[in-house]
Amino acid sequence: MQAVPGLPEIRPGDDLAAILADSLTRAGMTLENGDILVLAHKIVSKAEGRIVRLDDVEPSQEAIRLARDVRKDPAKVELILRESQQILRVKPPTDERESVVICVHRLGFIMANAGIDESNVPGDRSVVLLPEDPDRSARALREGLRRLAGRAPGIVISDSFGRPWRVGLVNIAIGIAGVPPVLNLVGTKDACGKTLRATVPAWADEIAAAAGLLMHKAAGMPAVLVRGLKWEESNGTARDLLRPQEEDLFR
Repeated sequence: MQAVPGLPEIRPGDDLAAILADSLTRAGMTLENGDILVLAHKIVSKAEGRIVRLDDVEPSQEAIRLARDVRKDPAKVELILRESQQILRVKPPTDERESVVICVHRLGFIMANAGIDESNVPGDRSVVLLPEDPDRSARALREGLRRLAGRAPGIVISDSFGRPWRVGLVNIAIGIAGVPPVLNLVGTKDACGKTLRATVPAWADEIAAAAGLLMHKAAGMPAVLVRGLKWEESNGTARDLLRPQEEDLFR
């Protein structure tokens, strides 16, 4: 696993596949069959123009009311509402922590503040949203790299998520292309010969989490090359990792 060095600041309209191919070449990194590229969603979002200036957002009355409760910028709260299907819970700020709005994102992810982020975004009062369709973005990047580099690596687009029963953030997959979202091991045998009945590793999430170890916020390393894993081509999507609501014991 190796971070891809030398990526420039990504701007709206940039050909991200071409930039990745060029950065790999300049770093002496050649794509091989079975490689996977993990990309922080932010560079995908930036290339797709998903940057919004808060001063250009007119808050609704609902956003103004909620912003008063959570002590956030009404413009940011308006974007949270626009990017969400449903607000599940609101946690007001404390002396130690800022407020959190837990929502069902329009893509189906349950997450804080609709994934809207102000870190590593050039410009005052600018924020970045998740890609419009991360799975579509992953497929386009994979095909772009196939054309430019002669290899089609698996693509995982990641973002950092909190978890309701664990402290801290972990990178998960919000968009994939080529790689399987899960590995269904039900019916196979463990090392002791026992039949597995409920073992379904979230494979794409595991890859995203591993790559996250090299994606420090201040390091400027938003792309990681993963090599050496055995996997079979899949048409799965990141939405396959969403637990159906009828199976969700926490809602």
